[in-house]
Amino acid sequence: MSPDLSDASERNIYREDGDLADGLRRRDPLAMEVLYERLGRQAFGLAYRILGDGPSAEDVVQEVLLTVWRQSDRIDVARGRLNSFVMTLVHHKAIDALRVKRGQQARQVSVDFADVEKVGTDFSERVLQTIAGGDVREALTKLPEEQRRPIEMAYYEGLTHLEIATALDLPLGTVKSRLRLGLEKMRVALRSGSGDELRRS
Repeated sequence: MSPDLSDASERNIYREDGDLADGLRRRDPLAMEVLYERLGRQAFGLAYRILGDGPSAEDVVQEVLLTVWRQSDRIDVARGRLNSFVMTLVHHKAIDALRVKRGQQARQVSVDFADVEKVGTDFSERVLQTIAGGDVREALTKLPEEQRRPIEMAYYEGLTHLEIATALDLPLGTVKSRLRLGLEKMRVALRSGSGDELRRS
């Protein structure tokens, strides 16, 4: 067997999340390499979209991968997808880095996998965990401006609901309603594969 075919065969053992998690727990360098190949580009894209700075985005991705490596014994794919765990960590780390760049205090959000699992139970987070993906980005751009902007401010800029309300000069209840409505439209559109629902007010 040629070296290339042998290498491909070895990588195939990590096609499933459960197998990849097992490899990470065993501290197999190939498992980390496969994880990076699978998610590195998407993770960098999300971090860069938030930070607008290539070197800082790279630092975030490296820090997240190091966290995954160190906490691999806590990964439980029976409770959620590995991709979602990683992208949630990228989001938390990128937002913390953004706050530091702004001169604000980082939120000190724990990146323990147990905490990520709790976050993942909420639909809005499940949508936003994958917002770097093309389908979700497209769905977001098709929302009416009044619903799209608060979602972008919350997810990409790390603003709280109150900070969004202040920035947009809107009542807090209005901001929360627009966020709920926008996320619900995204959920329906992504399930149906149609953008019609997104364009409705």
